[in-house]
Amino acid sequence: MVRTREPRVQRQAAPYRKSTAREYFESICVAVILALFVRTFVVQAFKIPTGSMENNLLIGDHLLVNKFVFAPTPTALERFLLPTESIRRGDVIVFKFPEVPERDFIKRVIGLPGETVELRKKRVYINDVVLDEPYVRYLSPPDQDSGSAFDVREQYGPVTVPDGHYFMMGDNRDNSEDSRYWGFLPEAYVKGRALFVYFSFGGDSDSGAVGGVRWSRILHQIR
Repeated sequence: MVRTREPRVQRQAAPYRKSTAREYFESICVAVILALFVRTFVVQAFKIPTGSMENNLLIGDHLLVNKFVFAPTPTALERFLLPTESIRRGDVIVFKFPEVPERDFIKRVIGLPGETVELRKKRVYINDVVLDEPYVRYLSPPDQDSGSAFDVREQYGPVTVPDGHYFMMGDNRDNSEDSRYWGFLPEAYVKGRALFVYFSFGGDSDSGAVGGVRWSRILHQIR
């Protein structure tokens, strides 16, 4: 009698499955990396600490700042894939304070490179043409002859903005530490453009605060 061998059945190994703990750990790591990337290169939160931008921005407003919009794109491919914008007059931007770079400031772009900026009785002139500024708040009316020839809040310049720099001013024009006091802002110190208010907290009744939260300012677009 001829014995026949039974064919061996090769068992397939059970598919590898990650443990629940490892899946959670990997998800957390990915989330942290994405959060750091977004915070470093895309958007960043910023809180308004002073009233220098009133009434457009109030103390206690929490903003999101677009850090990517002014990022350098040296090649044509980068400019096509990652469209950015140039800094324009009227942009509200967050930047490193030139005198103390560890501090962040927020102001409005008023003078561009190569332009001549001058204040006459609080009115801003760019290249000898008065600038229309509907966003400005004054503590005392402009165009009055107060005789304060040495007060930079009323009389300033003319000065020419150097290449690669900007002249910055706060909207609360009589209560703002800006380029009239510390000079021009180097472009390298710009961090990004303010987008909108995502949260606002303050106890002032004039702003419509309910329980301290200014609900009416949430998602307020910054212009």
